[in-house]
Amino acid sequence: MKQVYKRWVCGVLGGMLLLLIGCAAVVWYVDPCLYYRMPDKWEPVFFSERYQGAGLAKNVSADTVLVGTSMAANYRASEIGETFGGSAVRVTIPDGYLSEFDKVMDVTFRNQTPERVVFILDLNILVRDESGVTDAMPEYLYNSNIIDDAKYLLNKDTLYYSFYVLMANGWGGGQSLDDSFTWDEGIWWNHMTALENYPRPEPVTEPLPYDAYRMTAGANLAVVEQWVQQHPEIQFDIVIPPYSILFWDKTARLGQTEAMLYALRQAAVELLPNENVKLYPYLLDTEIVENLDNYCDYVHHSGDVCGVVLDKIAAGEGQLTRENMEETLANWHAFVVNYDYEKFWDEHFWWAWNETHPGVPAETA
Repeated sequence: MKQVYKRWVCGVLGGMLLLLIGCAAVVWYVDPCLYYRMPDKWEPVFFSERYQGAGLAKNVSADTVLVGTSMAANYRASEIGETFGGSAVRVTIPDGYLSEFDKVMDVTFRNQTPERVVFILDLNILVRDESGVTDAMPEYLYNSNIIDDAKYLLNKDTLYYSFYVLMANGWGGGQSLDDSFTWDEGIWWNHMTALENYPRPEPVTEPLPYDAYRMTAGANLAVVEQWVQQHPEIQFDIVIPPYSILFWDKTARLGQTEAMLYALRQAAVELLPNENVKLYPYLLDTEIVENLDNYCDYVHHSGDVCGVVLDKIAAGEGQLTRENMEETLANWHAFVVNYDYEKFWDEHFWWAWNETHPGVPAETA
């Protein structure tokens, strides 16, 4: 009886071991998170920026690496490569924290040395502390410890996505690297959409102190500065993306204008002394931010604007330097403080606007 029980236990344990080995083999072979390699027998299926970002940073060799939040998602790798020459990859962490971007850059620098890093540094991210960061970004995919790769190989979710990748390719549902995590298709980029998706806040009575974000921005900038100083051979283009002018309406109504501009100045003061850094605050570009037809809400702009931004970077247009910093920020301060935001809720403004923009529906916002 004991011998039979022993054989049964051994059989069960052996069966479980074979099942685990089989699961690990499937995940390793399909590699849905692109952790070990980019596939050559099928197209990848993109389903999670935080799970697949490590694989993109590790396994896509690139002369230019563009990193950012959802504000960076509609930059196409092919267009980045055409603009700067050579190959390119884009890695996005939606609503990311600096500690999460630090993990992406750590993987990048451990596996390759690009010529250029373009970091799309949202002003909202710059002034946000780490209190809200979660464990949504799997540490085992970003660290250099191969032992905890078991968490990837023996994972029911990655096993599910392994079969999903194979089935999706069978249906013709694989995706190109260029289209990974893009979301601009089917969006109506129009002033009406932008205004409808802007929850205009009630004005506050007391503005924030001008240095309200100094400590948080300093901590976040220290992360960026560490990349810059540890890799002097790499050109870092730091881009403050062009939120629409509605963003400045929001900051004004929330009493954040002075604090936001101080954080922007702080970024310039701390980053510009590094010779391998160029700072491009397209947040201050009136050509882009005043045209609400570029937006689907008060911050997110179209893929067409991504192309404009790339061209501007390549031409060195809109660069903030130590020489022009004070004048540029002072002029922008005067611009946003005295701006007529109420016109966007005035139907006469839109009737006049529509007359000069043929092809756009003559509707009011």
